[in-house]
Amino acid sequence: MMLTESHRDPFAHAFADLDAIEVKSLAATFRPRRTTADRVRAALAALAQGHGTVLAHEEKAWASITFSGTRHEVVLEFCGPEAVAGGEELIERLPDHEFVLPGQLVADATITKVDHRFGAMERLEVTAVLLLLEEG
Repeated sequence: MMLTESHRDPFAHAFADLDAIEVKSLAATFRPRRTTADRVRAALAALAQGHGTVLAHEEKAWASITFSGTRHEVVLEFCGPEAVAGGEELIERLPDHEFVLPGQLVADATITKVDHRFGAMERLEVTAVLLLLEEG
């Protein structure tokens, strides 16, 4: 003998109207954290007016008695007259540029190597070295 009898669908909640449910995309909310290396590459690209391709980026930690930080060596390639002009702008402005990198102070920024090839496809390869100190 059954004490209670129900005629409602026990799985009705599983097939409810889904339009009323707000769904937030995981891709829209998850954003990978930008590293200091990412910020250095972005700052160099901005100095080069958005031109250039990163061929190599080497980051090495270093420390002294009073300071600690990282040394970044970035090799950039500029192909074509417009991109080469951006590379020359980078060469000109880098030593005196005031970088804004959260938690970091740029102690030194230099160009250590330039390879400029002329011809039908003008090409410029620039090696920039930045010495960063951790603030605080």
